[in-house]
This record gives sequence, structure tokens and C-alpha cells, in this order.
Amino acid sequence: MDYHSEDEVRDVLELREWVTEEIEKRQKEIEKLTQNLRILDSLVKQSSFSKASHLVSSPSAKKTEQVMQETASVIPMKTPDNQVIANAHVTQDELVIIPTEEVSLDIETQPFKSFFLGRIIGTMESQDSTDIKSGKIPQGTAINCMVNREGNRIREILIKNYRQKDRVNEIINTATWSFSRMIENSQK
Repeated sequence: MDYHSEDEVRDVLELREWVTEEIEKRQKEIEKLTQNLRILDSLVKQSSFSKASHLVSSPSAKKTEQVMQETASVIPMKTPDNQVIANAHVTQDELVIIPTEEVSLDIETQPFKSFFLGRIIGTMESQDSTDIKSGKIPQGTAINCMVNREGNRIREILIKNYRQKDRVNEIINTATWSFSRMIENSQK
């Protein structure tokens, strides 16, 4: 039999804990880098500069840009006076809402947290949780909403697992309404 001293076992356990922490840290870094890449891609799409496909010379990069354009639809979100305040990028798997650079939306301004996150997204999360418990939908397919921000300024809202076109419409419509009210409330 192989016996190890208490010190050796403790060292192995500490090493295991350190490796686990490093893996978690790297995963969080990868997630953050992926989110930042989405933001950059969206900014490129929104900009008035040349299309990225015209700037990139490698064939694989051109193909990637073409696939992105074919798989994502962009829906402009407008105020009642026809000002574009955000763009919704919809793919089969996710919905990304990116406010335009001209619009500064503070996450603390009403009705963002209470209405949009609380009532609209919260109700969808609650319904999905119930559906998972009852077996109507598989584990891991519940709607997931993440708000990326710079300070208090909303940079991007990423919604995964929306699963239904009706939900996309409801999310875009209520986000548009919420953003419009937020702009009004911030000007008071």
C-alpha cells in the first residue's frame, strides 16, 4: 500500500484547489472576452464605416462575416419620434440588444430593473423554471439574461434560450418602451 504523509496530502489538496480556481478564473475571462467580442462585432455592424468584410483580406474571415450576416437579423429599435435608440441582433440561439452610441441608458433609471428585468424577463424565467420542474423543457434551456455595462451605462443585453419567436417580439417591444421611458426620465 502507498501511504502519503499528511503534509503530502495537504499539498495535493491545495494544488487541486489552486488548479480549480485557475480554471474558473480562465473560464470567466473567456466568457468576458466573448462578450466583448460580441460588443465589438455589433459596433462594427452599427458604424458608418466600410463593412468589415471589405476591410478584411483573408478568405476565411470573409466567409465568417458572410455567415454572421446570413444568420443574424438586425432589428432597429425606435422611439415614437422615429429615433433609433438600439439595435436587436437576433440569431437562432440568442438575442443581443445594443443601445446606440448616441444613447446613454443608466441601469438604475426606471423602469429598466422594475419593469423590463423584473416583470418581463423575471416572468419568463419563472415560467421556464416551472416548465423545467414539470419536465416540459429540458434542464439548461431556461431563458438567461445578462446585462453588460460600463459603470452604470448599459452596453449590451444578452438573452439566451428565448426559444420562442413571440418572446423575441415581446422582449424587443418592452425593451424599446423601457428605453424610451428611461430617456424621458433621465431628461427630467
